[in-house]
Amino acid sequence: MKAHFGTGEDEWARFAAHWQDLAQDRYAAERGTCRLRRYGQFTLTPATGELAQLPDTPFVQPDRSNPLYADADRHFAPLTDAFVADPLLHSIVALLGHVAGALDSAACWIAKVHPFRVVARAGGEGQPTPEGRHRDGMTLVSSLLVGRNNATGGRSTVFAPDGPELLSATLAEPASLLLSDDRRTLHAVSPIRPLDSSRPAHRDVLVVTTLIPA
Repeated sequence: MKAHFGTGEDEWARFAAHWQDLAQDRYAAERGTCRLRRYGQFTLTPATGELAQLPDTPFVQPDRSNPLYADADRHFAPLTDAFVADPLLHSIVALLGHVAGALDSAACWIAKVHPFRVVARAGGEGQPTPEGRHRDGMTLVSSLLVGRNNATGGRSTVFAPDGPELLSATLAEPASLLLSDDRRTLHAVSPIRPLDSSRPAHRDVLVVTTLIPA
């Protein structure tokens, strides 16, 4: 993605620095997972690339999607003003709007934006997807690796709805992007563990999902 956008190292470092300002995900903590995140949503008009932030609302995944949280209102810390204003975020979401347009025709999309950090404590593990195989109830799901520190694991796998594995890859290089059609696939990410077991590890990703407004 850095090559696609012509992003320099200074621009990428500025973007990645937003992951130092995330908040605890209390819902994951209740299940023993240390995960930091923020959440916000936007309208996206692919024809113009216009991105407009929507008011903060709870995050809800529809029935028959995430087995842990379907139809549950989850309240997360909002995106920071600095993150919302970052031009690289706008470029990434605009690109994803064009990709979503290849899956379905829509004049406007809703983009749900989740910067995540999953932490594995020293000698332990971190669960990017404690719910296991699931879908998000969207049209397009994307996962952009922002960085990894002292981490092994975190392998992303996409499955057909009836079980067979379609693709499995470890996002190891910052700015690597994985896309999946959420209407026709399930996805999961394996646990991360510290390479040096005496120190903690973390994996930073930007998850953006898109759907057509109801």
